[in-house]
Amino acid sequence: MTDGATATTPTTPTTPATPATPATPATPRRRRLSGWTGVLLVCLTVLALLFLTPTVGVILSALKSTRDIAFGTLWAIPRTLDLSNFAVALAHPSVKFYFVNTFLVTAPATAGSITLGILAGYVFSKLPFRGSEILFLVIVSGMFFPPQIILIPLFRLFNRLGLLDTLWPMIIVHIAMGIPICTLLMRNFFATVPAALREAAIVEGASEWRVLTGVALPVSLPALAVLGTLQFTWIWNDFLWPLIFTQSDNKRTIMLGIVSLRGQYTVAWGVQGALSLLASLPTLLVFLFFQRYFIAGMTMGAVKG
Repeated sequence: MTDGATATTPTTPTTPATPATPATPATPRRRRLSGWTGVLLVCLTVLALLFLTPTVGVILSALKSTRDIAFGTLWAIPRTLDLSNFAVALAHPSVKFYFVNTFLVTAPATAGSITLGILAGYVFSKLPFRGSEILFLVIVSGMFFPPQIILIPLFRLFNRLGLLDTLWPMIIVHIAMGIPICTLLMRNFFATVPAALREAAIVEGASEWRVLTGVALPVSLPALAVLGTLQFTWIWNDFLWPLIFTQSDNKRTIMLGIVSLRGQYTVAWGVQGALSLLASLPTLLVFLFFQRYFIAGMTMGAVKG
């Protein structure tokens, strides 16, 4: 039963629209930072182009004949890919000796320098002794030692030992010259390992050797990846020491062998370019394999020390 009044439906109050926030104008500081970012980008682009220019030249020379290069068309894009230079380089009778000799030098020299760097870095980091800081500075100072001033003494030494024209001088020298950088990086990395881990292992009855191999090394994979990449690359690409210590063609390494690929009156630019690309593949593969650890290892080794 309704009375005569009319029922009214309550209305929901509307929320007033929020006024749009005006855009914050760019401050002078932000404009300056944006300008410096653009300048930095341009500089990095220019440096990248300068760095890649020789690589592009090697690639183009490997895909062209000596005649085309002689006529000044090196920087022109080839219409067809000529892979004959790679076939000639691989067919050279001494190329297999170049690769084998380089590997026989690089593998033990890399392993030896890293092993000695691990031992020295652990001692300087976890087992300091009186005068250890001075000794550490003496070892690290070898990084700034120019190798050219010891060419004659080393040549005379290995000549007296009867080791010239063998692979042993290059292995020994690379191990010795790799100890400073390996010791520095491993010492800095071991310093980031908490001392509580070592103390807990010693309480459990572990020796220092067991602490090193069972506690410190398993967590030092990034640093080992950095050292492995750097040492392998430096030793594989070395040109100076093979030039000094080798005389016969079957004892040369790959970098010295690239120079020897020339004719009596002409230089086989295309064949040298092809062999250069083939020689760079091992180092490229090593870097790609350890890439994920490389940046992390360099950063961790440089933070503390």
